[in-house]
Amino acid sequence: MEAQSKIDAFLTPSDTLNLKRQNTVIVTEAALASVTLLGLNQIWYSDYPKSNFHFINDNKEWLQMDKVGHFYSAYHLGRFGAEALNWSGADTKKQLIYGAGIGFVFLAAVEVMDGYSSEWGASSGDIIANTAGTALYVSQELLWKEQRITPKFSFHTTSYANQRPNVLGKSLNEQVLKDYNGQTYWLSVNLHSFTKKSKIPKWFNVAFGYGAEGMLSGNVQNEIPISVENPERYRQFFLSFDVDLAKINTKSHFLKTIFSVLNTIKIPAPTLEYSANKGLKAHAFYF
Repeated sequence: MEAQSKIDAFLTPSDTLNLKRQNTVIVTEAALASVTLLGLNQIWYSDYPKSNFHFINDNKEWLQMDKVGHFYSAYHLGRFGAEALNWSGADTKKQLIYGAGIGFVFLAAVEVMDGYSSEWGASSGDIIANTAGTALYVSQELLWKEQRITPKFSFHTTSYANQRPNVLGKSLNEQVLKDYNGQTYWLSVNLHSFTKKSKIPKWFNVAFGYGAEGMLSGNVQNEIPISVENPERYRQFFLSFDVDLAKINTKSHFLKTIFSVLNTIKIPAPTLEYSANKGLKAHAFYF
């Protein structure tokens, strides 16, 4: 109990600016970003020659699933950055400018690395998506002083990865990142936040999802080997229930921290799916 109490005290946000905590946040975030970028350079870019900085137009690839992924990543990187500064007691202005901006800055650095790689290139679509993700967090804090709409993620394995494992991933860890067919991105809306006087549970959300299937390559169909059958590509739209873990009442700051991390993922729930080629379909549980 004493150890748990110490952990909870450590995770409790400071009422006033705690310079030691603020410096810890800044140093930790800078170190993590640097290590991640160095790792990306070694794993992702080192096998390909460098080039002059250039842009590419990849806005039609993967039925825009990659762009939605950038939006999602920028939002949550910014949210974690802002919450870390809130823990240090920094004022709201610093939280929004320096905290929420860290996701945009980090992803902008990745775009620069793309731009100098002959294999890829910087993408204006990625930059727009990164900006939109950061803006969603900041605008809600300025307008409502709370997050009423939260981007979330879910994933299930598909048969497409087995057809092109080098592109869509060989292991589960790779497929979560590379197989866009199994990814679903959601906007999870907290209903009680919009109707404060209602009896709707504070944690109850309605989620609107977007996904796509039938993708063995980004957009260029001649990239697909002749031996592999080219499936039909189509978009999916979802309606489901969700839980906003940040709205669950608890005095434990340890649980609040756990809930904050897990609030990036949508819970499995009954779901309606619509696609142009398959019409309306119901899932008892979808993830």
